[in-house]
Amino acid sequence: MALDALHAISPIDGRYSNKVSNLSPFFSEAALIKYRVLVEIEYFIGLCECPLPQLSAFDKNLYPKLREIYTQFSDADAMAIKKIELVTNHDVKAVEYFIKEKFDALNLQSFKEFIHFGLTSQDINNTAIPLSLKEATQTAYIPTLEALIEQLKRLSDEWADVPLLARTHGQPASPTRLGKEIMVFVVRLENQLKDLKTIPYGAKFGGATGNYNAHFVAYPSIDWRHFGTQFVETSLGLSHSFPTTQIEHYDSMAALFDAMKRINTILIDLDRDFWTYVSMDYFKQKIKAGEVGSSAMPHKVNPIDFENSEGNLGIANALFEHLAAKLPVSRLQRDLTDSTVLRNIGVPVAHTIIAFAATQKGLSKLLLNSDKIALDLENNWAVVAEAIQTILRREGYPNPYEALKGLTRTNSKIDQKSMADFIETLDVSPAIKQELKAISPNNYTGI
Repeated sequence: MALDALHAISPIDGRYSNKVSNLSPFFSEAALIKYRVLVEIEYFIGLCECPLPQLSAFDKNLYPKLREIYTQFSDADAMAIKKIELVTNHDVKAVEYFIKEKFDALNLQSFKEFIHFGLTSQDINNTAIPLSLKEATQTAYIPTLEALIEQLKRLSDEWADVPLLARTHGQPASPTRLGKEIMVFVVRLENQLKDLKTIPYGAKFGGATGNYNAHFVAYPSIDWRHFGTQFVETSLGLSHSFPTTQIEHYDSMAALFDAMKRINTILIDLDRDFWTYVSMDYFKQKIKAGEVGSSAMPHKVNPIDFENSEGNLGIANALFEHLAAKLPVSRLQRDLTDSTVLRNIGVPVAHTIIAFAATQKGLSKLLLNSDKIALDLENNWAVVAEAIQTILRREGYPNPYEALKGLTRTNSKIDQKSMADFIETLDVSPAIKQELKAISPNNYTGI
């Protein structure tokens, strides 16, 4: 049975595959293999530059040819490596053998034993995977999130002056402005994105147990720690973790996933707020010809985009939580539990990007229902009681809070007239009465 949208087990490879296809070059099996090849080739070049005596005769003009092994890496190459793996039963060793075959084809047989020289498989995995994660984050994740933030900024500007009845504990509260409420989310997201961008992409590179044992025993005069740091940080653009065990600490990766989780949590909050505003009829939604809101109720236009986003964010956060909690924990110098877990790091990123797109789509469909927003303000004159009692405090009026409490905590409706009638009973100057009567739910919105 062919793997296609109808037969894929995961929705990110099926129903939603077209939404996250840009992640395939970073998180697919072929991508992992390619990044491993990249690290192996760059490591060999690094040894040539070290330089090792046995590599002093290597023609540096061949570096571009070596780099073509990964820059022109194809699906056929990936399949060739998978075929070798059927024999080796070891994925990284299969990469080594593949590159040795490429060296044979380039008549570089005398140098091929310096491929994977002194390394353990985790020196490759713990550089290839952070590199793929870094490039995916910078290429796909951050631009998508920034586009969502910019969309929110535009809406915040567009609705900056729209007064809105606030609700604390679900009850009518001091009015606010719609644009300001959206800006709250903008600032929260920007703060978290700023922190996310400072997190290093840690990479382990140091031999079987992190001590450069094999490197040092072969070439004791070389400063291998300096070499490893230069290779990881200059050649690969990652942050060298040292000292380590056989594997990367994963603390930086855990920090990245925690940061992504916090961003998702903020967006869950946003999705739920807009879902609620739609349910309150503060927003209508643009109707697309041919779409059906309900299989039974023809009138419905459901806020499905915000619901889709919230669901995907929840799945992503559950996986980010597990990754951040599990990866930094490994028995003694290493157990294998990180290996299978690492193969799933693209899954929560994919669900997150699906959610970003759904939130953007939901926001783009919103139509402000100004009449309903204005009606709710007009029906809730009690919310200006805070303003009136505060001015009375300023004037030294006795027990102003209690006076307003007596007015507003009744079952009778408070409207503009009843509030004005109450103000007339106050023992204050005509100027103060005029100041109090000028306050309304529409203009009591703060700074």
